[in-house]
Amino acid sequence: MKTINDYTASIFSLEGKTALVTGGATGIGFMITHALVAAGAKVYIASRKYAACQKAAEHLTNLPGQCIPFAADLSSEEGVLSLARYIGETEKNLNILVNNSGKSWGAPFEEFPWQAWQDIMTLNVTAPFALTRELTPLLSASGTADDPSRVVNIGSVMGSEPHGFPAYSYSASKAALHHVTRYLSNELAQRHITVNAIAPGPFPSGMTAFFAEDEKLTSAVVRGVPLGRMGRPEDFAGLILCLCSVSGAYMTGAVIPLDGGMSSARTLGLEQGIARKQE
Repeated sequence: MKTINDYTASIFSLEGKTALVTGGATGIGFMITHALVAAGAKVYIASRKYAACQKAAEHLTNLPGQCIPFAADLSSEEGVLSLARYIGETEKNLNILVNNSGKSWGAPFEEFPWQAWQDIMTLNVTAPFALTRELTPLLSASGTADDPSRVVNIGSVMGSEPHGFPAYSYSASKAALHHVTRYLSNELAQRHITVNAIAPGPFPSGMTAFFAEDEKLTSAVVRGVPLGRMGRPEDFAGLILCLCSVSGAYMTGAVIPLDGGMSSARTLGLEQGIARKQE
């Protein structure tokens, strides 16, 4: 007789699967990497800083899967092509691609630099699209109708609703990535590839360090989260394992908020404001 542990292990197991996580060495990327390796996957992590990837891999040596570090700069076309070539030459199968690499830039509206806009769009939108395109043959060959390969794009709550931080290009880039996700889900469905996105709220990471080190600013951010806290590694682990395992095989084209209720609270607040004006 199967136990509950047997059942949960079977639907969330990634044993025998191969994954690539861009930006997988730190922050949310490391949360994702840790979850996939813990579930038994072989995970390649790519980042500009090889030392950070190597350090992350060393932290995961006692888990069921395997973590393999690789240096890659996805801010250029050659960097994307180089990473895709490396994976194609190294692996016969690729079951999971997590497009997590990204960056942000904040500046006042009047001072926001042209180059910052271009750089953010290149890394946050162009690179995930191009890397997915380059790896589609390998992903397609690894997927089946019952167990498709998975692409997971890491978006942001800021790509779903406007928030107070002056990160104009970052917010626009994440909104674009959400839309690319929906487009590609239709494009790749017949090739046995699902494409979904996660839109996280505040989690501890390099991008949130600017307010995490300021107690007053952190408190202000948390007050905007209906659940009253920042995200935790286990919050991300549960969702990424669902999307990448057999339990998520029938889901594609979704942009899933993982924000403690921020996006729905924002929408509700706007609706309440409109209602008050109409009274």
